[in-house]
Amino acid sequence: MMFLAETATEAVESTYSHFDIFMLVFTILIAAGLFRLLLQRPRKNVLAIGFSTVALLVFLAADYKMVSGWVW
Repeated sequence: MMFLAETATEAVESTYSHFDIFMLVFTILIAAGLFRLLLQRPRKNVLAIGFSTVALLVFLAADYKMVSGWVW
């Protein structure tokens, strides 16, 4: 019985590290930059909008995977 309890506690190990905070901050910065690019009035830089959209999608996917590994 103790073997099963020990195995269960090992399986519920958190994958949180301090680098996760930086990932979340970078995601917020990319989102803010994309928002500013979209609000630009005279001419919009389509290449920058496309690049930041792809970067934001990659970071959001990484953040989702990262947060799903955390144990609450």
